Amino acid sequence: AGSFQEAGVIQQAYNLNFPLHMVPASCAQCPAWSAFSVSSPAIVLETVKQAGAGPEAVVVRLYEAYGSTVTAWLQTSLPIKEAMLCDLLERPLEGGHLPLEKRGLKLSFTPFRVLSILLLQSC
Repeated sequence: AGSFQEAGVIQQAYNLNFPLHMVPASCAQCPAWSAFSVSSPAIVLETVKQAGAGPEAVVVRLYEAYGSTVTAWLQTSLPIKEAMLCDLLERPLEGGHLPLEKRGLKLSFTPFRVLSILLLQSC
């Protein structure tokens, strides 16, 4: 019922095509943990991968899926010291430095925009 956004079609499609696999934990009291979260349901975190720049660098790729203009926050529990927009070959974009704020990284999307972000971790 309602629009595809209200019905959660995109999330349901990901659930169908990429189901979660359960792995037994060694400890029943292990706290819940998430490496990344995004503040808007219109933004899909599509990829998280080690960057070619080395083991201390991670690339995340996100896209706007609803055809809307939206500002969203990307939060991570990783110890990030620097963040910058990059191209698909993981080269930093000129003027692409992203300020690290208490709430995370503030990202602006236009309809169906794809953003790649290079994250450098603290050692």
